[in-house]
Amino acid sequence: MATIKIKFIPSTGVDTKYTEQETKITFFYFMEEVIAGLRVIGKIRTAETYAATLNSFKRFRNNIDLPLDHFDSQVVLAYEAYLKSCGISLNSSSFYMRNLRAMYNRAVETGCTQQRFPFKHVYTGVDKTLKRALSLRMLKKIKEFDSNGNLSLDFARDIFMFSFYTRGMSFIDIAYLRKKDLNADVLTYRRRKTGQQLYIKWEKCMQDIVDKYSDPDSPYLLSVIDPESDVPHRRQYLYGSHNVNRSLKIIGRKLGIKAPLTMYVSRHSWASIAKSKNIPLSVISEGMGHESENTTRIYLATLDTDTIDKANSLILKLI
Repeated sequence: MATIKIKFIPSTGVDTKYTEQETKITFFYFMEEVIAGLRVIGKIRTAETYAATLNSFKRFRNNIDLPLDHFDSQVVLAYEAYLKSCGISLNSSSFYMRNLRAMYNRAVETGCTQQRFPFKHVYTGVDKTLKRALSLRMLKKIKEFDSNGNLSLDFARDIFMFSFYTRGMSFIDIAYLRKKDLNADVLTYRRRKTGQQLYIKWEKCMQDIVDKYSDPDSPYLLSVIDPESDVPHRRQYLYGSHNVNRSLKIIGRKLGIKAPLTMYVSRHSWASIAKSKNIPLSVISEGMGHESENTTRIYLATLDTDTIDKANSLILKLI
């Protein structure tokens, strides 16, 4: 009978049991253990990303698990073909492949299997997609969009503009903004995705939106999350994100925008417009249209706050 050992999986902080016998270590099991470990240490978004990838891979496998040592290039190639047959885009397929590769590499690092380079024949890059950045003219159209009294479209338009005003703040960060984060005309928040703390000079256009949607009895700056609700806050955020992006797509179609209008477009647009106004790449790192978002994080993390505030004020005057 195989001996049970305890192995520490890097980046999870959780000890995971597995057997030395190769055939006892299955791919589903390994991924589920890592996902559980990520949830324990609070990396919920990463856990959800891996869970979505695992669910997709399970559908491909008809929920039939396989030993880690049977996870080879033939399996990966077949999975890629399956994704293509389902109409999954090249970038989405690459997204799943990169997540599976990360899991496989963890298994190799922890001694659960040998490195067989199963991903060497599949695409794991990032293909350039339809341009997401909007022109100033189109941003002004969004700002002035008349919803004819549709409150959902009103809210989506305003949250999109709030994101643009705040240098492309993501919806999850907007949802969790608290009133205490705004002090002496400076908004301070920590990005949930990266942990970076950012400072934004408060402008009138931001306050106008807060005045429209802020609940005086809520600790949150905007009414995305209801602290009195029995629904978990994260579920409220996910529901709100879905509704806002759905409404934005309606607005985009009405305005004749070719690419789907989503919250991410505001972040992309801020960076693109900043570049077009000769704001140094050291300030905006070519926004969201560059090769790697990591580059953007590096640039934004090391910038002088006054430089960013001046850049943002310059952009907001154009709207």
